[in-house]
Amino acid sequence: MDFDTVAGELYGGDLAEFVSARNAAAKAAKAEGDAELAARIRELRKPTTAAAIVNRLARDDDAELRELAELGDELRDAHTRLAGDDLRALTRRRGDLVRRIVRGLPSMSDTVSREVEATLEAVAADPGTAGLAVAGRLTSVAHQDTDQWFTLAATAPPSTGKRSAKLVEKAEPAKPKKDHRREEEERKERERARAERERMRKEAAELAKERAVAERDLVRTERAAEQATARVEDLRTRLTEAEERAERATAEFEQAKETYEQADTAAEEARKAAEAR
Repeated sequence: MDFDTVAGELYGGDLAEFVSARNAAAKAAKAEGDAELAARIRELRKPTTAAAIVNRLARDDDAELRELAELGDELRDAHTRLAGDDLRALTRRRGDLVRRIVRGLPSMSDTVSREVEATLEAVAADPGTAGLAVAGRLTSVAHQDTDQWFTLAATAPPSTGKRSAKLVEKAEPAKPKKDHRREEEERKERERARAERERMRKEAAELAKERAVAERDLVRTERAAEQATARVEDLRTRLTEAEERAERATAEFEQAKETYEQADTAAEEARKAAEAR
């Protein structure tokens, strides 16, 4: 039993069983007499739902994650060169790629979706996070994952693609950053991206409300139309029945009138005959 193998199995397994599997592995390591390994295993943190989704993506097909990480290299280079046009184009590419990855994932709540987006943005922003993501060893969105868990990225888990040596090197602890201007630009860019996402979410929420109101109005008017149609049909039925009754009454009246006239004629004739005698 070794640490990387255990970590790979834990982060590649069922999220709901992470804690029980981790404790069982630590117990097994202790039973084998390796107390130090048992302690390291117990310190492994359960990943958030968003981190687990990105880890699963790395194991299924890490091509898009590697593309995102490499795009992060190009963004950092553009920052260093102060190449505004390149930076804007690369930023758009990053946004498109993040959205494409999220759209390809299974349905999830808005909260988890936002966390997944933040995690993917961190992959493009930080080499250490990129290494962890491609290795399938993320535990959360937080950047401290890079410092605390960089040793986990040394051995990539099985996947359909191959992890590049370049990203393995990036999994090592990042050197302290001295380019404060670049850090400030990255921070502003993240804030702009978050603001844009929030604007789009609010706009979508407003549109959803308008749609709900329109749908209620549609249902109400449709029901009213159905009721009016039913009322018209009922009135038509009653009119038809009334017309039929009127026709029958007229026929009965004509028949009664004819019978009366015949009786009256017969009576008159009988009276005249009696008088003639």
